[in-house]
Amino acid sequence: MLAPQRQQAILELVRQNGGVRVVELVRAFGVSDLTIRRDLAVLARRGLVAKVRGGATVVGSTDEPGFAVKCVRQEREKQAIARRAAALVRPGATVGLSAGTTTWTLAHHLAAVPALTVVTNSVRVADVFRHTGRPDQTVVLVGGVRTPSDALVGPVAVAAIRRLNVDVLFLGVHGMTLRAGFTTPNMMEAETDRALVEAADRLVVPADHTKWGTVGICTIAALTEADVLVSDSGLPPPARDALACRVGHLIITGPTT
Repeated sequence: MLAPQRQQAILELVRQNGGVRVVELVRAFGVSDLTIRRDLAVLARRGLVAKVRGGATVVGSTDEPGFAVKCVRQEREKQAIARRAAALVRPGATVGLSAGTTTWTLAHHLAAVPALTVVTNSVRVADVFRHTGRPDQTVVLVGGVRTPSDALVGPVAVAAIRRLNVDVLFLGVHGMTLRAGFTTPNMMEAETDRALVEAADRLVVPADHTKWGTVGICTIAALTEADVLVSDSGLPPPARDALACRVGHLIITGPTT
């Protein structure tokens, strides 16, 4: 195996598992410790992994960009994902929407669905439904401390959510890996999101391909907890195979569908 091929394989292992150890890579690839460390150094210089003692992890952070920054990323993919996810909702349903730019995009598509009751901790999502002015839709906005994603989080929000029941929750995530599951960089947001997951009969995760291999500091849910994962055609085949074995149903949509 040539060095570039080995480095790509190492990168995929990091993205799948959240991290790798040098000793495991030595056994897996049958090369020296020095060779593996050199491969990791190359990947780290390219900004693809973060070197740690004895191995490497995905590039993760507790920092979270604001809503305005995130909403312009992967716009076409998010629109395609949102259209497909909206098709899963029937009129009259009680729908949960967590905070995030993908769920915000989804809210615009759900605004046309009759007689919805929407439960959300997102100021942005609530605004979408408020501006439609539809008398047949009810929006329940749970309150709390505001985050960079314009989510309302904390004990007040959690207490309110635990008294509610929703038919389906659409959960926005910062990242997803085999080891860490669905994650967020905000610890308070993770607690509120977990309450939303517990309140839902069905969990749908709309997440574009860039979320694969990214890890936030807090896990919201395991991959196996998702009944449906809606992603886009940019998701690499190994990731599709890994996710299809863990989520209830994997839906892949193209940016123009």
